[in-house]
Amino acid sequence: MTTNMKSLSRSRSSSPEVLVKQVELLTFTLGAEEYAIDILKVQEIRGYEAVTRIANTPAFIKGVINLRGVIVPIVDLRVKFELGEPVYNEFTVVIILNIGKRVIGAVVDSVSDVISLAEGDIHPAPEFGTLDTQFLIGLATVDERMLILVDIERLMSSAEIALVDQAAA
Repeated sequence: MTTNMKSLSRSRSSSPEVLVKQVELLTFTLGAEEYAIDILKVQEIRGYEAVTRIANTPAFIKGVINLRGVIVPIVDLRVKFELGEPVYNEFTVVIILNIGKRVIGAVVDSVSDVISLAEGDIHPAPEFGTLDTQFLIGLATVDERMLILVDIERLMSSAEIALVDQAAA
């Protein structure tokens, strides 16, 4: 877990005050699954709009948009995670992210809410052999819902996504 995902809050469960590490996450859906990312990486949430396609880029790079004078590459996470054919409708949103010194848009099916989790509520992602878990922080259960916590900074900094920078240049 990255250090910048951690914040502190006071626990009410014991008489001496104990510091419990908390994380704030933005939850969103891709297909039937619910995911979460560090809220501190989110700049804004926008409705999906047409993008300018860039030739010879992978299918998950939808193109670029002009966001107040900044050219922002748009990555479709449903396509990136191979979760079936994306459907773009009134619920489809783009999460504008600040990753390092760049701005990237991530297309998701819908945004759910912002939640706070105690660090102890996050369980390591199980190893599945062929499934690549390098971009997962772990799993958490919230109100009977299973959340898949994505290390969005690691995902968007990967060599494959570096093509996004080339596309936007």
